[in-house]
Amino acid sequence: MAKNKTTETETSVLDFINTFVDDETKRNDSFELIKIMQKVTGFEPKMWGPSIIGFGSYHYKYASGHEGDSTLAGFSPRKGAISLYLHLTAENRADLLPKFGKFKPSKGCIYVKKLADIDIEILKKMVSLSVENLNKLYPSK
Repeated sequence: MAKNKTTETETSVLDFINTFVDDETKRNDSFELIKIMQKVTGFEPKMWGPSIIGFGSYHYKYASGHEGDSTLAGFSPRKGAISLYLHLTAENRADLLPKFGKFKPSKGCIYVKKLADIDIEILKKMVSLSVENLNKLYPSK
């Protein structure tokens, strides 16, 4: 069975941001996202793989037998946009995304150019729901 590529690492989150995030606005937004997500989740930021900053973790196991660990909420400050990794239900998305601000949706994440483009209170709600949804789906034993 394939091994997960995105696992928690010991890499310093601050070193990652200061070394690899060239754009000053994106770097400042990353530090602000850390404050927001840390406060909402109650977890310290950790690097997942080479470029995802995650908060908390859960263990999943699919019917296929594939299993692993992932982050409850996270983001990655990529060159083109900040990718938000949040587990939202269809109902959550329908309710919150119209109020969120300027973003680009995809199946696995939500892309934002800068925090000034979005409603931070809606972001906080989405982070909280991501943690809640994943803890319901994959309760810790």
